[in-house]
Amino acid sequence: MNPLVSIVIPFYNMEGFLAQTIDWALESTYRPMEIILVDDGSTDGGAAIAKDYARRLDHISFLQQENQGVSVARNYGISEAKGTYILPLDGDDRICPGFIAEAVHVLEAHPQVKVVTAEGEFFGDKSGRRKLPEFDIRLLARKNILHVSALYRKSDWKQAGGYCPEMKGREDWDFWISMLKNGGEVVRLPMIGYQYRIRPNSKRIRTRKLKKQINDLLNARHTEFFRHVLGGPLRIHRTWSKPYNKLLAFLGLLK
Repeated sequence: MNPLVSIVIPFYNMEGFLAQTIDWALESTYRPMEIILVDDGSTDGGAAIAKDYARRLDHISFLQQENQGVSVARNYGISEAKGTYILPLDGDDRICPGFIAEAVHVLEAHPQVKVVTAEGEFFGDKSGRRKLPEFDIRLLARKNILHVSALYRKSDWKQAGGYCPEMKGREDWDFWISMLKNGGEVVRLPMIGYQYRIRPNSKRIRTRKLKKQINDLLNARHTEFFRHVLGGPLRIHRTWSKPYNKLLAFLGLLK
């Protein structure tokens, strides 16, 4: 008997994309799976779409909350998930049919692996391969190198403390640091596992102005991790964090 996989889809005002994302998730070749749809206080017709899918299909459930942000919505869905494995999926992205089966195989065979991801593609306002570097914990300290739609164990989500509700951007980056800073391997499958939609008003674009706020919270939550990997805090110019910290330490100015 295969272990249950829970696909958790939080959404906010995704009326134009949600049905397509659910249909793509239903194309997965893996069974058994459940899909948990979490409405984060939408003001459009997204909730009605989700309710209709949950009414028609037994393995789809619908949850609803006041608008509190994607981290809270994602945690809510995962807390209600019955699966051994969790796959987060944004309400406008696509998970490809064969990914879950291949990812479960890796996690079942290798307990030391915490995260299984895959190659990705852009679609929407941008097309082509999404080129992310191979996983390296030192690189993860400076930038997010893992897509949100990767497979992991629900037990590791719990141990990591879930997604941080205070993070108003890059919450998946913070989560990967929480999960992996104390060890664990990451496997990237040599296949297209997801498609990442690019659109003008996407959350990633809207939260760029919050960079300092995000940095400050990351530093507060992962002080020892950044000190160990970067020699000090994560800086606004993230790529230069380690050499800048090294220079300040040499000058006796690092606090």
